[in-house]
Amino acid sequence: MPHFSDNAARIFSNLFRAFKNRNYRLFFFGHGVSLIGTWMQQVALSWYVYRITGSPFLLGFTAFMNHIPSFFLTPVSGVLADRFDRHKLLLLTQSCSMIQAFSLTYAVHNFNGEVWRVILLTFTLGVINSFDAPIRQAFVLDMLDRKEDLSNAIALNSAIFNSARLIGPAIAGITVHMFGETPCFLFNAMSYAAVITSLLLMKIKPREILNKNPDIIANIKEGFRYAAGFPPIRMIIQLVGLTSFTTISYNVLMPVFARDILKGSADTLGYLMGAVGCGALAGISYIASRKSVTGLERVAAFNVAILGASLMLFSQSRSFAFSLVFMFTTGVGMISCMAACNTMLQTLSDDDKRGRVMSIYTMALIGMAPFGSLISGFCSKHIGAPATLFFCGLFCLAAARSFSSKLPVFREFAAPVYEKKGIK
Repeated sequence: MPHFSDNAARIFSNLFRAFKNRNYRLFFFGHGVSLIGTWMQQVALSWYVYRITGSPFLLGFTAFMNHIPSFFLTPVSGVLADRFDRHKLLLLTQSCSMIQAFSLTYAVHNFNGEVWRVILLTFTLGVINSFDAPIRQAFVLDMLDRKEDLSNAIALNSAIFNSARLIGPAIAGITVHMFGETPCFLFNAMSYAAVITSLLLMKIKPREILNKNPDIIANIKEGFRYAAGFPPIRMIIQLVGLTSFTTISYNVLMPVFARDILKGSADTLGYLMGAVGCGALAGISYIASRKSVTGLERVAAFNVAILGASLMLFSQSRSFAFSLVFMFTTGVGMISCMAACNTMLQTLSDDDKRGRVMSIYTMALIGMAPFGSLISGFCSKHIGAPATLFFCGLFCLAAARSFSSKLPVFREFAAPVYEKKGIK
């Protein structure tokens, strides 16, 4: 029994080693509360738009308006992340998100049925997130006293994101079914107080600003040249962009599957999204337990293949039970891949370019999503949601195959960087 207890303690300590950093603990719990609200709002928003309009195209268009700002604005935010205090910038973006959430609550409550107001506010949130996401990604390293905990911190970020994905949609499904969409929007607005409080309680050591060039355009060009010129970073960003473009439709079309394919209601949507969260937590447990970044390129390739196959199977399912299983494996593949890619990028990037690299990563992850959302909404209108999702999964498999074929090149260029940083 003592031997078992000692092993369990070591496993637990390894899985949560980033918690040894006080700033990270604060952020983890504050951001976790906020993310529950974010997922409640996302489920309620998609259900609201589909309930009012009955249009898969407008579902895709709403997601397009949420994500399209990232395609154009994240390069600028990457420069800001490299040149200014990320802590203060995050306080600003999170406060703006809170204001947007209260505005959305007011609009839905007082102008029920006027979808254009919701779409406009969704676009506003997209603008805010364009600045928030890259800065938040680069800020992870600033929170850590023990830099060797970076990969674990990134994995735990994905864990809390997907815990919220599990909890938020489940609560939202029940709430929408009993009280409507407005309470979900209100809870999200109030939840920002948790992450803002956690940021205010942090004690962040001043970071040396290595990039002092005030020319924003020159900084953006330098970031793109660096990312394009280093094969491992270029390959990771290409994989993330292709995966985001081809698989974002599962999220956009989920209300169609919940209501029209599986003949369910808002709580069905909540359960499906919750299954994705469960799968993501299962996948991220493996990423968090890893002690080294080496080998993550194989993990990324394998999980993109799992993601593509899962979406193809889900698209053909007419059983709620099987659909839950395929959404579970979708969550495993999607988050395991993204966490692996995020960790590799932050590890491989030069310190003075990390913000810009993460902005390009965000551009690939979120910025490509609106085009996938718009196309999936259009295609589902003409060939149906199941066929659309099937082809998306097929393209995802092709992306995994292409990335796998280039792994020898990846390792050739990544190995010297890992060796220089003492990574084995």
